[in-house]
Amino acid sequence: MRLVRRSRSRSSNDRDHGAGVLVAATGNAGKLAELERLLDGLGWEVVAQSALGVEPPPEDGLTFVENAIAKARNAAERTGRPALADDSGLVVDALGGAPGIHSARYAGPDAGDAANNEKLLRALAGVPEAERTARFECAVAWLRDPRDPVPLIASGTWTGRVLEAPRGTNGFGYDPLFLDPGTGRTGAELDPGRKDALSHRGQALRELRRMLAGAAI
Repeated sequence: MRLVRRSRSRSSNDRDHGAGVLVAATGNAGKLAELERLLDGLGWEVVAQSALGVEPPPEDGLTFVENAIAKARNAAERTGRPALADDSGLVVDALGGAPGIHSARYAGPDAGDAANNEKLLRALAGVPEAERTARFECAVAWLRDPRDPVPLIASGTWTGRVLEAPRGTNGFGYDPLFLDPGTGRTGAELDPGRKDALSHRGQALRELRRMLAGAAI
């Protein structure tokens, strides 16, 4: 499946930053859908790097920001187009911040969501509810070209806790285990619009939109 999305409407508050192809440094269909919704109105055709044959680079940074920049730079270099990348993960206090930057590979380099969630539950076995606090972190990087000396960087944090069993069928990643305290629902129980309003990625991309409004893109 070719993972391509085009931002639809354009509001008067969104200047003419788009009308071109923006490469999203991801092959994750769920993440691509969130990016498309949250960038709607800017006029970009959002194309996943996997649809263009771009392989991801090693994620060997020590922070979410470092990894986001590396992924965006790789996509921009391989395609010759502006690129957007996010690096995000779940930071669990009782696990000393794990899985953190290793969230997508927590159970192994080829692990899927189910395996990662199962490992997280095993790691937290016996930890009481009050000590299962956690937060999703997201860093977003927008590069105009691979040598962009001043990439746009935005971030977001979503605070909650890890449940003892999954709930819900929406979302992806650790969403079924992550409880949002304000709604009493997991990320996987929230509809897409509500999740976008609360999530770490939603916060980061709204900040990015504000930055784009004052930048020459």
